[in-house]
Amino acid sequence: MRIEIWSDIACPWCFIGKRRFETALERFDHKDDVDVTWHSYQLDPGLPEHFDGSEAEYLSRSKGMPIEQVKQMFDHVSAQAEGEGLDYDFDSIVVANSFTAHRFLHLAKTQGVMSEAEEALLSGHFEHGRDISDHDYLAEVGHALGIDPALTRRVLDSDEFVAEVEADIAEARALGVSGVPFFVFDRRYGISGAQSPETFVEALETAWQESEKLTVLAGDSTRSDSAAHGGAVCGPDGCD
Repeated sequence: MRIEIWSDIACPWCFIGKRRFETALERFDHKDDVDVTWHSYQLDPGLPEHFDGSEAEYLSRSKGMPIEQVKQMFDHVSAQAEGEGLDYDFDSIVVANSFTAHRFLHLAKTQGVMSEAEEALLSGHFEHGRDISDHDYLAEVGHALGIDPALTRRVLDSDEFVAEVEADIAEARALGVSGVPFFVFDRRYGISGAQSPETFVEALETAWQESEKLTVLAGDSTRSDSAAHGGAVCGPDGCD
């Protein structure tokens, strides 16, 4: 069975959703027969290469939200992340456009280490204050995963994998994805948001047993109360 996940490195719920999905996959009897594929998505494609300020300041300016409200949102997300063993540090986040990081992820895909690269970049961004647009940092991550740093720099200095990132984003639109994380199970079912492990287990079991047209089983990224139902998601207008 193939599981496709649309995600953005700059999405705090994507890292949480990744952990919850992994927990569910460990409980799934057929986990060894599951192939996980990552796809690129950008929540804020208009973000400058860098923003000279904090994540809270950027979201306050770009979304028109009081900075105190933004910080309260960060506190909630950090608490949810802590529950999954993650240590978010929003004060140290380097605000940067994620497109370059997605190009690097597609390079990692050609080397068979895309999932590991996804993990490393999400951790670097949310837990360690690393710059996901910096070529040296991405070369460092690649080197740790067995990718020649010279290859990483050559690719990132070119326009390689631009088309692949754009194709992922276009495919997400075609599927009706309006927020991430978004999980597609064998092109039969879709789940929006960082759902509970129990929800993911149910989806895995259902998709394994049945073959139907893609149906959203849980989560609606257009609902303002989705966080209260455990399926929080990030969309173009911000995160729950």
